[in-house]
Parts: sequence; structure tokens; C-alpha cells
Amino acid sequence: MQVTVKLFGDLREGRFEEKTSELKENSRVIDVIKKHNLPLEEVAICMVNSEQAEFGRILQNQDTVAFSPPVGGM
Repeated sequence: MQVTVKLFGDLREGRFEEKTSELKENSRVIDVIKKHNLPLEEVAICMVNSEQAEFGRILQNQDTVAFSPPVGGM
């Protein structure tokens, strides 16, 4: 199956902004994090199809998964 992966903030540095990723059926959000070697401690916000999601959520074909690092204060 294919999902679109979007990275925001510091997670983009040396990586990508958006790409299509091929995954096995029944893959979870955590599998996307591992596949793209994202530091787990730097992933503060995870969204699937514009809804907040947990790392254990099972993904569906054509889902969009977005990751963001912690957001700093003023």
C-alpha cells in the first residue's frame, strides 16, 4: 500500500518535505517512523488524514501521515 508522508520543522532537515512511501498492509504509524529513520523522541505530533493519531494506529492505503517536532514557545 502507499501512504503520503509529510515532515515539518526540524524533522525535514536532511530528509524530505513530502514523499510517497510503500508499506506492507496493516502497517502502523510507528512503522513509517522506523522506515524513515525519524528519531522517536523528536516526533511530538503525529497526524493521519489531518486527525491526531497514536503511533500504534493502523494505516490504510492512500492515508496521509504528517510528523512534527515539539513546537517552541515565545
